This record gives sequence, structure tokens and C-alpha cells, in this order.
Amino acid sequence: MAVMEASWPWLKAYPPGIDWHARFAEEPLYRLLEESARRFGDRPCLDFLGKGYSYAEVGALARRAAKGFAALGVTSGTRVGLMLPNTPYYVIAYYAVLMAGGTVVNLNPLYAPPEIRHLVEDSGAEIVLTLDLPAHYALLAPLLGATGLRRIVLCPMAGILPRVKGLAYRLLKRGDIARPPADGTHLAFADLLANDGYFAPLPVEPARDLAVLQYTGGTTGVPKGAMLTHQNLVANARQCLAWFPTVKPGEERVLAVLPFFHVFAMTVAMNWSIACGAEIVLLPRFEIASLLAAIRRKRPTTMPGVPTLFTAIYANPAAKKIDLTSIRSCISGGAPLPVEVKRKFEAMTGCTVVEGYGLSESSPVACCNPLNGVNKTGSVGVPVPATIIEIASLDDPSRLLPQGERGEVAIRGPQVMAGYWRKPEATQSVLKDGRLRTGDVGYLDADGYLFLVDRIKDIIIAGGYKIYPRNVEEAIYQHPKVAECIVLSVEDPYRGQTVKAYVAPAAGQTLDAAELQTFLKDKLSPIEMPKLFEFRSSLPKTLIGKPSKKALIEEEEAKRAAAAPTGG
Repeated sequence: MAVMEASWPWLKAYPPGIDWHARFAEEPLYRLLEESARRFGDRPCLDFLGKGYSYAEVGALARRAAKGFAALGVTSGTRVGLMLPNTPYYVIAYYAVLMAGGTVVNLNPLYAPPEIRHLVEDSGAEIVLTLDLPAHYALLAPLLGATGLRRIVLCPMAGILPRVKGLAYRLLKRGDIARPPADGTHLAFADLLANDGYFAPLPVEPARDLAVLQYTGGTTGVPKGAMLTHQNLVANARQCLAWFPTVKPGEERVLAVLPFFHVFAMTVAMNWSIACGAEIVLLPRFEIASLLAAIRRKRPTTMPGVPTLFTAIYANPAAKKIDLTSIRSCISGGAPLPVEVKRKFEAMTGCTVVEGYGLSESSPVACCNPLNGVNKTGSVGVPVPATIIEIASLDDPSRLLPQGERGEVAIRGPQVMAGYWRKPEATQSVLKDGRLRTGDVGYLDADGYLFLVDRIKDIIIAGGYKIYPRNVEEAIYQHPKVAECIVLSVEDPYRGQTVKAYVAPAAGQTLDAAELQTFLKDKLSPIEMPKLFEFRSSLPKTLIGKPSKKALIEEEEAKRAAAAPTGG
């Protein structure tokens, strides 16, 4: 071990007050809620549009729901789907499923019907919870009897609103409430809770038993379920907690606008918050006016986000009229954080924004820039405690490269998944010698800070030269008129591939290719300079709000297919 540690450069530059050698006891994930309910029972746990729940209330509701799940047959290994936005239902049901011994399957309610069907079938989910909204219910109703789905639990939106809003919703939104048949396959959330709450959680083996099936985004083929154990997720929550040594247990307020069905928010906005007894201010969807109103009303101390969220705030004129100084720190993930976005948001709020890095397969956090220590521009930071980052040869993944050389980023640590659900070949291809192959290209500097260059699959090879889209995007983001950009490759008859930049100017600004190329002339080499530009009012987004390369790639493929000559 000592010989290995000699080659880990981050140890000599690790942030003060954080112990990289920390180890994390094996424990069930639901214990995070149990401990905080015991320590902070009277403290606020959840705030949903003004309706509050204490830690004692959430703990009691989770135990009642767990007993209700057990009565429905949920036991060790039963998969239960949560197709819910950020609501109290999600938090309560999540920990209740785990107490009953089950495995949570995260389902995005904005997915198309074929995607929902695939995830339900692939996971083998027997029960799914969703809101009593017709659009949500319509995604699940056809799956009853046609798949392994045997029960739908409907959660009434009116039941979680403040009293007056709830009454108004029931009166004015009667047509927007799902009316399922009374056939025994449907259950109201209140029925799940209709018991005395005396329930002993099922024993689990934290390092073996699955807590969550977290489906990857499917950017390369069919989505795969990352098998995250109780220990994976507990360790990652405690790694993140250790990363913020100045946290005040029981006193933090976390603004949760990123959806919990996404792994970043599930760990950093929910499990982390529960572990430190923070109040979680829930927003069911991103809407800038509601977000700013929540900041004004609750004065959060931290706000996990993606770069587009920070951009939306500092670019909104109304935000300049709000006191944002309660926000002391923000962790950014899900997409590369452009330097200009970080600079502008920090200048506006006075907080510190640190960029982190990880994957669904690593629960997800593997690296982060420190709040107290050197925050290196362009880097995703150093490994969180008990985590090892190694750089493997792109040609031979079994060969590790020395510090400073570029290769594939590999992760070792207690947060690395057990494998892909029912996909042994895919598991074997990414888990090698205890390392998680990420598919990302990067390097470690002399202090052990990780710099990502790009995704292996995104590298553009033009005329034999390798071009990294992230480098080009960083240069474009330096232009003061640019709000968003995505760089990708398109086919080129001469060079094989060429660089195309999609750009969304800032509100009220105009920009053209000539102006941008002039600006980039001393920032990019001639081979990196985009040959094609496309300007749009906004760029397509993923479901967590980051610019979507996948959508633009599909557009380009459709254009090529339409332009291809037809046989005749």
C-alpha cells in the first residue's frame, strides 16, 4: 500500500481538514434517515412550496410506508419504481423501500412511453409510485398485466400542498386528477400509510444488497442499470459530507431543484442533506421565477447545480434584485463547468462554486475541487476520500500512465457500482482489475488534480489530428456574448471529420461566425477552429438542464439521412 501511495500525487496537496485515508463503515442506506430523525427530530427536513415536514415526521412516515410496502409483498430484492418529481413522496418512499428490503428503480416521468416500458421491463419493477396526474398515470397504466408491473401507487398532488393551495387544487384541478379503475391493482399513497408504523427494517448486507438501480442516460445504445449497493451510496454521501468540513449539522438549507431521479441530485441534494440533518427545499421542476422566489423565501446555504442553472440565475435581471448572500457554496456537476460561468456566478453571489466529477456508475462523486484549498481553473479537483484516480493507456487499458500523460480515467473506491443489471458482458468491459473505466480522457497534474480532456467517443479526428471539443467550447465561452455552446464533429469529405459549433448568444445579443472566428483566432489552433457555426436562440437540453450533444448528433444524423441519395 505504501508503495502505491507514493505514486498518488494528490496526497501531498490534499485540502486541509480532510482525511483522504478515511474509511466508511458498512451500513444500510436507510440509517442516514434514522440517525437524523433521532438527532434532529424537531428540525425541519423538507419544505415543499411552503409546507414543512420535520425530521421526526419524515422518519415516522417512512416507517409507515415501509410497513405498507411489506404488506404488498416488498421484501429483499423487490424492485420498486419511483416515477416522481422532487416531492415529499419521493423522499419518504425512497427510504421506505430500502427499509422494507427493496431496491429503488429511478424513473424519469418525462421519458417517452417506450423508454418507461423498457425500464420497467428491464428492471423487473413490480410496484411503481407516481403522482395522480393523468399524463404520469398514462405512462404506467398500459404496463399493468403487460409487464411484471402488478401495482401502481398514486400519490395525490393536493395532499402535499399547503392547506389552502391543496383545497384550491382539489376544487379547480378536478379534471387534472387521474381516475384509475377500482380493480385491486391501484393503491392510494394514504393506504400505504394506513398502519401503526411499528416496523423493524429488514437486515441488509450493505456491500452486497442493491439499494438503487440507476439507469444511465443511454447516450450510447440502450440504457443500462447501474447496480448501486447500500454501501456504494452511504460511502458516497459520507465522502461528500467529509468534503465540506465547515458544514453545520442540523442548520444547513439545501435548494433541491435538480431532480432526485438523477444520480447527482439523489446523492448530493438528498442523501447528503439527510446525512447532515439539512432542510431540503424541494422544487418539483426548474422554473426561474419559482427558483428565485424559493431563494428569497428560504435563503438556502447551498445549491447543487449544473452549469446551465448557474447561467440562468446570473443572466436573469430579476436575480439582481434578490439577496443571494445566504448561498455560501455550490457544487457543480453533470456537465463541464465553463470558467466564465463559474466566474460570473461567484461574482454575483459571493459564494464559492466547486466543480465535481463522477458517473452514475460511481454513485456518482469521485473528484471535486476543495472549498478550502486550491481550486484549480479547468480542473474537476482531486479524488474524494478513499478514492483512487488512475490514468490508463487508450491503447492498452491494463497499462497505467505516469502523471501528466493523457489517457482513460479509471476510478477505484467504495462508491464504484457492483456492475450493470443483468448485463455481465457490459460489466466485464468497464470493471477491470477493480477499476471503473469511465470512457473519459484526462490527466493528473503534479498535485493530483484531474483535468478532463473529453469523452473518448467525442474526440474529433480531422486530417489525422485529435481535436478535443471541450477545449474549443472553453474558448468560445470566453466571448462575452455567448450564453451556451456545444462543439461536435460532422462528416467532412476531405478531412473525414470537421468541427462544428452550435452557439446560443446571451439575451439581447447578436453574434455571427465572422465575429466569433476573429475572437477565437489567438485562442485556438487552425485545426481546432470550427469550420461550421450554427446560431440558435437556445440549445437543446437534457432532462437535468445541461446542453444535449445527443440531441444535436441525432439532428445531424437525420440531415445526412435526408440528403443521402435513394436507390432507384
